[in-house]
Amino acid sequence: MKWLFIVWLILTLAGPLRVLLKGQVDLKADYRTANRDSAHIAPSPHTTSEAVIQAYTARAFNWRGIIASHCWIAVKPKDAADYTVYQVVGWRTYSGLSALAIGKDIPDRYWYNEKPRLILDIRGSRAEMLIPKIDEAAKTYPYAHPYTLWPGPNSNSFPAYIGRQVPELGLALPADAIGKDYLSKDSFFAAAPSGTGYQFSLYGVLGLLVAKKEGIEINLLGLVYGIKFSPLSLLLPGME
Repeated sequence: MKWLFIVWLILTLAGPLRVLLKGQVDLKADYRTANRDSAHIAPSPHTTSEAVIQAYTARAFNWRGIIASHCWIAVKPKDAADYTVYQVVGWRTYSGLSALAIGKDIPDRYWYNEKPRLILDIRGSRAEMLIPKIDEAAKTYPYAHPYTLWPGPNSNSFPAYIGRQVPELGLALPADAIGKDYLSKDSFFAAAPSGTGYQFSLYGVLGLLVAKKEGIEINLLGLVYGIKFSPLSLLLPGME
């Protein structure tokens, strides 16, 4: 048991230590002055007429980014002049607002100094067909008002929900998207967000996911340990 605990501790701390040593998170960031500009990843709606669906992830704000990320979805219907961004933002609830934010916005904003990474890109007729399904699913999200940083429902529980409701997206969230495994108070089995496998989850704190896209993920207290098949990689807390 002693050696198992030591191995678990090493695996748990390896990712966060790597993040800190590489300076991947700005621990001194101030949300009032942090960068929220475009990362210039999304195609401009002024030069791209086709429909676009994109999903992004970025390390969470401040210390949270050591082990977790924030994910969101952006869509642009055919010939639209703007993107619509779908995401859950916890601190909106401090002002009595819904945590669910849907509106015209920059799709690829820096998440408070953290550069976003593209994790889904669908365009053309397929995107055109799926955008109404995303909008419908977002408006039926059952946790627009309650928000719990850990284990969920939080900002990552929302895109995971969208993925399960619209499996045609094939949306595989990164392993460090803590909260993606929160299903609901009454559900313990579900399809994986990517729609390529299945998972068991006990309120987001204990679970197992097996899927072609995500790989094999063991959830312990919201942290993921496992292996991804394509590309072949080890999944550990704090590692994207």
